[in-house]
Amino acid sequence: MTAVSDQINDFNSSIVEEFRGNAGVVGGMFAGVPMLLLHTKGAKSGAARINPLAYRPVGDAWAVFGSFGGAPKNPAWYHNVVADPDVEIEVGTERFPVRARVTAGAEREEIWSAQKRDRSTFADYEAKTDREIPVILLERR
Repeated sequence: MTAVSDQINDFNSSIVEEFRGNAGVVGGMFAGVPMLLLHTKGAKSGAARINPLAYRPVGDAWAVFGSFGGAPKNPAWYHNVVADPDVEIEVGTERFPVRARVTAGAEREEIWSAQKRDRSTFADYEAKTDREIPVILLERR
């Protein structure tokens, strides 16, 4: 593993710990941001992965965003949900199965525009990259 991925894993581990210790609430730079924990299997390794992600409620579902901070490529968790869309999430103190679905067209644009409007950091991420940031809808199974 590279030093950068070690730093990301350490950072994510501390967020996961805080999330679970505070019934799904995270402070610091994520204070006031709705967060969930996404449970996937590595698309190549098959290893269990947990990623803390900001989400946006969309009806009875949760939208998450493959922004990767505006990096030129999609985050690893995005590839994991495309390879195996039957995943689990933790929201608050609950954990349950969901199916991940990559949105497109008007559906994606409506969710993405609302997220950028309400959380300007997402507009900043979009400005940093040439790729279209994926919007993934997590729907209860």
